[in-house]
Amino acid sequence: QVQLAESGGGSVRAGGSLRLSCAAAGDNYRRSYVGWFRQAPGKEREGISCIIPDGDRAYYADSVKGRFTVSRDNWKKTATLQMDSLKPEDTAMYYCAAREWTLGDSCSFSGAFWKDWGQGTQVTVSP
Repeated sequence: QVQLAESGGGSVRAGGSLRLSCAAAGDNYRRSYVGWFRQAPGKEREGISCIIPDGDRAYYADSVKGRFTVSRDNWKKTATLQMDSLKPEDTAMYYCAAREWTLGDSCSFSGAFWKDWGQGTQVTVSP
């Protein structure tokens, strides 16, 4: 099991940037996928990024591709979501999630894939 805590949310104007962090505790972090999700009021949760355990590959939803960049530091047990060119439609609660790698796994944006979740951090983008 991995315990997760997000930070770095806040309010920004459209076109601005924010950097979210996800701090992890637990021995399985280095063997875990890390995903980022968001949920806006009245909308379903959306998977927006996933990075594999060694950090060599990442995947993005079309809605954020080219604007968001995910990275991780397995020594520090952290993951980072750099968000640039923010739009009002990016306003949401952002969550990081983790799932320990098992043979046959690959990144997924389905919420059911993920085992551990943080509490979330709010991002608000004004016009």
